[in-house]
Amino acid sequence: MQAYTVEQVAEILQIGRDKIYFLLRTGQLRSIKIGKLRRITDQQLAEFVASLEKENVAP
Repeated sequence: MQAYTVEQVAEILQIGRDKIYFLLRTGQLRSIKIGKLRRITDQQLAEFVASLEKENVAP
């Protein structure tokens, strides 16, 4: 399992850090905490992307 920083996920998704923190705050993107550090696992990232794909399926 791979765990990414907020900055790494922002780069992967090509969106801003603030947007990642917004997604975390609103529960749209899940993460884990290791002490004071926040990490997003590859599984959590995949679940987030899958949820976006479900939302954007044309009827």
